[in-house]
Amino acid sequence: MAGIYIHIPFCKQSCHYCDFHFSTSAKYKDEMVAALLQEINLQKGYLNNETIETIYFGGGTPSVLSADEIIRIINTITELHTVSADAEITLEANPDDLDHHKINAFRHTPVNRFSIGIQSFFDEDLQWMNRVHRAQEAEASIKRAQDAGFENITADLIYGYPLLTDTKWKHNLSKIFELGIPHVSAYSMTVEPQTALATFISKKKQQPMSESQSANQFNIMLDAMQTNGFEQYEISNFCKPGHYSRHNSNYWKGVKYLGIGPSAHSFNGEIRQWNIANNAKYIKSLTDNVIPAEIETLTEENRLNEYIMTSLRTVWGLDLDKLNSIASGASNSVLKIAIPYFEDGSLVQTGNILTLTPHGKLYADNIAAALFF
Repeated sequence: MAGIYIHIPFCKQSCHYCDFHFSTSAKYKDEMVAALLQEINLQKGYLNNETIETIYFGGGTPSVLSADEIIRIINTITELHTVSADAEITLEANPDDLDHHKINAFRHTPVNRFSIGIQSFFDEDLQWMNRVHRAQEAEASIKRAQDAGFENITADLIYGYPLLTDTKWKHNLSKIFELGIPHVSAYSMTVEPQTALATFISKKKQQPMSESQSANQFNIMLDAMQTNGFEQYEISNFCKPGHYSRHNSNYWKGVKYLGIGPSAHSFNGEIRQWNIANNAKYIKSLTDNVIPAEIETLTEENRLNEYIMTSLRTVWGLDLDKLNSIASGASNSVLKIAIPYFEDGSLVQTGNILTLTPHGKLYADNIAAALFF
């Protein structure tokens, strides 16, 4: 079992908070698609003939591609790999791209899941983020997708930024429930270096983010999700029963994946590799039949720490037996360091599984880092 991620590095404009790799010019989109197809071909042996269970188009904004371009990419994958008949195939999309024509075109592709970047249902918030779409488009795009037969939809939301009052946050959550969306990914606004938001804050043109606001809105979200029948199966991900993101769940479970496209990462259990984050150099390299990637062989310590970081974020938790399968006796070290977190109610142990409590989820990264080898 394995997954394939396709990075589409184009956006109509730059969101102030985003530090993902993309270009606001789609001038070389045709050349990029050709390069993606070539990399798929050159990387065909990376996953050692594992069956492909998930394909995920991320970015950037994959919905800038045409349905025909999506089909060409998927067909190339199916020609070179065994793809499960019930594979989850996700396309990230912005609301402004999802008009009737494009949604109907996507219905004739193998895509069976949309990840829609809503972020907020308030125009002033979307303008503050420098998003292209507006609130009315956000709601309309979801309804159009549902009317066209796309039931497996996830929506992205952001909380913990100065414009978002608790009342507005509750409204955003209520709108998601009202629209009948079965999966939600919700992220606290973070200030990444070298983004427009970081610059605005450093020049005092923008307020810094508030940790207390973020924590409070996180707790508001937990209560609302539970009340409306959603399971928090990962720190930032919630779903109705049976609607886990299979692709992202596999990341957290350590399943192998191949990343295609500029800046894309790959992992096959033993090595990790990542492609150059430059569109022109990526295209040139693939034109010369060279994969523009750096490669890292994972040490035992790397594998232990990565498992601790990813597993603790999930409802499935950290399996002490799996930890010991990576390094004999590793669980003893973790249990010793974890004692203060058991005592303050951040961690609980059930059999051989360690999981974070609601309180512990507020400090997930810090707790995981403390347990590192």
